[in-house]
Amino acid sequence: MKTPWLSSLATGLMLMTGGLTTLPAFADDDDARRYAVTITNLTRGQVLAPPVVIAHNRKFTLFTPGEPARPELTRLAEDGMTQPLVDLLATEQGVYQTQVGGAIPPGKSTTVEIEVSGPFRLLTAAGMLATTNDGFFAIENIIVPEKGSMEVDADAYDAGSEANTESCAFIPGPPCGHPGVRDTVGAEGYVHIHAGIHGIGDLIPAMHDWRNPVAHVTIHRIR
Repeated sequence: MKTPWLSSLATGLMLMTGGLTTLPAFADDDDARRYAVTITNLTRGQVLAPPVVIAHNRKFTLFTPGEPARPELTRLAEDGMTQPLVDLLATEQGVYQTQVGGAIPPGKSTTVEIEVSGPFRLLTAAGMLATTNDGFFAIENIIVPEKGSMEVDADAYDAGSEANTESCAFIPGPPCGHPGVRDTVGAEGYVHIHAGIHGIGDLIPAMHDWRNPVAHVTIHRIR
């Protein structure tokens, strides 16, 4: 039986993203290869909001630790909103295709299928840790295997765009449920490894804290 708040969160986040989104840049490319990307939530008490999975070349980078996050990434990290980032990626020449998965409860997985082609054989994926101010998980610039499967772990990052108050007034995920509200006073201003939950606000570290990695990603060629 699905937990009521979890069902509501997943439904709400999928409404924000508009579901699965595909942006094929070269749909007729004979060199296209298809992969299943499975993301497993390794945390005890964090829902992973719907992740964005991106096939791209070396000219594209989603973020750089130590530098400010682009606004579209901050909306993903603060509220789990994928559409602004998906819209941006549609304008990036270094991006081949983008897919959006479903919300991932603790201990569960989501799988999306995505194509790569030619030099567009790198994968990046990111999604919000829903019970944080501006935390997100990510893998970056992973070269897909020519055949078979590979596995990588994803750490949690802080977008640096919002203060880590741990106050429910600024957190969309359970038990808070307050999307679209932000507190920027004291925000770090750059992307960095997330320091976790410390119990300074409404969140309980024993439930909502984590140790990296927060997600496990399997990339499997299916065609």
